[in-house]
Amino acid sequence: MMTPAAVLSYVKAEPFRPFRIHMASGRTFEVRHPEMVRVGRTNLLVFSFVSDQPDVFDEWESVSLMLIESISHLESPVV
Repeated sequence: MMTPAAVLSYVKAEPFRPFRIHMASGRTFEVRHPEMVRVGRTNLLVFSFVSDQPDVFDEWESVSLMLIESISHLESPVV
């Protein structure tokens, strides 16, 4: 389980470093820009953007903070 503060430490890091969210199910989400995530008290919204329009998102998913196992920077290998 992750706290909102723990996730925000990755989102608001300066300079920003892309990161990967590892879920308990084995699924992962790659966050390449801070605008790709909105942090709530119990959930995250993870957005994917249309490639030719960086200000328009294509899809989003609600992710429970309770189901996040870990977060790693993208240069780390997927385990």
